[in-house]
Amino acid sequence: MEAFRQVSGIAAPLLHINIDTDQIIPALFLGGTDAKGYGANLFHHWRFLPDGSPNTDFVLNQAPYNHAQVLLADRNFGCGSSRERAPKALREFGFRAVIAPSFGGIFYNNCFRNGMVPVELPIEHVRTIAEEVESSQGMGRVTVDLERQCVESPTGRVWSFTAPQALRAMLLEGMDEIALTLQRLPEIEEFRAADRELRPWAYAMSASDC
Repeated sequence: MEAFRQVSGIAAPLLHINIDTDQIIPALFLGGTDAKGYGANLFHHWRFLPDGSPNTDFVLNQAPYNHAQVLLADRNFGCGSSRERAPKALREFGFRAVIAPSFGGIFYNNCFRNGMVPVELPIEHVRTIAEEVESSQGMGRVTVDLERQCVESPTGRVWSFTAPQALRAMLLEGMDEIALTLQRLPEIEEFRAADRELRPWAYAMSASDC
């Protein structure tokens, strides 16, 4: 699992509400079992015209936003189906953070598991960041710091956010749930030993127990 601590980079404003996972990565690109290669089709119906040519009016087809590492979005980003390919597509495109007032619940959790941090800030703050980004013609850097749990705008304004403790720890250390659990193996073994004394019938018998 990919770790994340801080990113400071270009932020792309995409302030539409209810951007669902099918808009992020359309269903027609979900075939096969390989969980790679989705970044090329991120926001496909917005990035490309019907003839397959790039839509130059779409923000991610415009410099410098085509190299953005932070996405600015509006309410309920990542709603809809539970497809994990949505955060995978965003990560493959180059994003390390998404800042929005609210997220679809499953999408929010999946971001942490795919090397990105979803940041919840009030819409007024997201709009302020977007305005600063646009006034700098996209060159103003936005910093997202997961260790300090704060966002810094291009002009230096700072806002705090909170992330779930377990998911934050996973992303900071680049560990999945299994690796995070195994860090507490001594406690688990201690519990099992005590519990086996209390409930021996709950544990499978080994050859030495016979």
